[in-house]
Amino acid sequence: MTKHFTWYEFDKSIEYIASQCKFWKLSGIYGVPRGGLCLAVALSHKLNIQLIEKPSKNSLIVDDVFETGITLSNFKHIEGAKFFVLVSKKKPIWWNTVTLSHKKEWIVFPWENKKNIINEENEYKIKRGLK
Repeated sequence: MTKHFTWYEFDKSIEYIASQCKFWKLSGIYGVPRGGLCLAVALSHKLNIQLIEKPSKNSLIVDDVFETGITLSNFKHIEGAKFFVLVSKKKPIWWNTVTLSHKKEWIVFPWENKKNIINEENEYKIKRGLK
């Protein structure tokens, strides 16, 4: 099962996240490479908050997908950090999300290389025993 996340959905997500974050006292926005970078840049412009090279105290840390939690958990210890993802495959506990997705759903974001999608989806399914 594949979902194509569109630029329109991305733009609406930026609006939603910005509305949720506008009263937070943030020191900067950090995008987890590579999936969180587009999101971080767009939010940096929208909220007029500095894009930072590494997460720091009171920063907003963003990524495209929360699947296993391993990636964002690496930053969970940062004091005052807030977390947002475009899509979460688990019900959020200490992070925020725009959309919930089924754990078997393969998400294709608009910035991804369309030529690599089939191979990446197959690798994803093999790694998770879905194929």
